[in-house]
Amino acid sequence: MRQKLRKHARQARYILYQETLFDFKEHFWTFLGSFAGIALIGLLNRHYLGPNDTLLLVGSFGASSVLVYGIINSPLAQPRNLIGGHVLSALVGVTVQKLVPGELWLASALAVALSIIGMQMTKTLHPPGGATALIANVGSSQIKALGYYYVLMPVLSGAVILLLVALIFNNVTSSRRYPANKYWYKVWQRGYNQL
Repeated sequence: MRQKLRKHARQARYILYQETLFDFKEHFWTFLGSFAGIALIGLLNRHYLGPNDTLLLVGSFGASSVLVYGIINSPLAQPRNLIGGHVLSALVGVTVQKLVPGELWLASALAVALSIIGMQMTKTLHPPGGATALIANVGSSQIKALGYYYVLMPVLSGAVILLLVALIFNNVTSSRRYPANKYWYKVWQRGYNQL
């Protein structure tokens, strides 16, 4: 029993050690990618909507940035999940907001729950998608006034910007490869090398 406890303690210390290692190069590219992705959306927002409006900066994009720039090999961070999860969740969120306009608690719960099930069924699970569906219901009056346009702008356009920036910054070095799927990575590299 004592040996088992010691073995588990050694394993826990090793895991803790591995998780706290500082990889400057990895963190540098994570920082640059996430900064560039969110900054680009913010600059477009400022250019088209002015400095006081943040309509294009949807909160769930911050969480998407953690996935597509920070843990790029996660199945939840892949392009299909990023785009599909956000778009599907936005569609669900807006639909629920239109069908259940008076009960915010019910609409919010339905939007998140249905978006999760929809993403599971379509294999596009992307956790920030739940926030995208929720924002369609609890967002500002400007967001609600967009109706289904919310799906295209800001959700689809923002997700595409995050994806394009991720394809550039996550493939600059040989130690990072995005998307993680080998087939799509080869297609991306073929196109990237022709530039």
